[in-house]
Amino acid sequence: MHRRKILSVDGDDLVAVHHEADSDRWIVFSHGFLSDKEGSYESRAGRAVEEGFNAIRFDHRGCGESDLSFPEQTLSTRLADIQAVLDSFSINSCLLFGSSFGGKVALHTAAVDDRVQAVAARAPVTYNHIFDKYRPSSESGGQDIDHDFSLPPTFFDDFDAHPFEQITDDITVPLCLFHGTADETVPIGATLEAIAALETNVTFHQFAGEGHRFSRTAENRLQNQLVDWVHREIRGEKNKTGEAG
Repeated sequence: MHRRKILSVDGDDLVAVHHEADSDRWIVFSHGFLSDKEGSYESRAGRAVEEGFNAIRFDHRGCGESDLSFPEQTLSTRLADIQAVLDSFSINSCLLFGSSFGGKVALHTAAVDDRVQAVAARAPVTYNHIFDKYRPSSESGGQDIDHDFSLPPTFFDDFDAHPFEQITDDITVPLCLFHGTADETVPIGATLEAIAALETNVTFHQFAGEGHRFSRTAENRLQNQLVDWVHREIRGEKNKTGEAG
């Protein structure tokens, strides 16, 4: 069973869907930059419920059914969205799953919020240089992130106030990271660099030949590996690994 809920964040509507399970365990999903709560998040939430977890998928403001236009969103608005979701559903402990830009949201949240028990991320945006190609001041003049718009300077003013380097020591929860070797949007090398900079327990899964969007086969494999890791972490069997599977 799942229920749709409209939250208010700074006067804006945020649309969330709660997939209910008879437990006090939670997984909250933060979608990617040009994505929304639909598609793969429906199957991920369904799988979470099968494993005994309540799941929340939602549209960040500026995306999907939630308020704001896309260019109005920032990393700060997305971080506020996560806080609103955790507060609204009275979540005291959870796993955050973030994809791409949602991975950055999850990591920065984990650095400051004790309610985050663990983080899983697919092709996470970590270091801010990953977005350099979208900057209007870059040598290329800045690429449009979509055909309809480019990112305004206000986005980067906010984005630059949240460098990944400043939170590496504050991330102490276990991480599970997934990345395709053929990803041209978020290079796998950035994730490997981030892992080397972190002191927490990290499990890493490398997906040979996969790009920024995973194939259905890779998505199924990701879900299976995520489930195995989550249950292992919840049972307290926390080992620092560097698995390429």
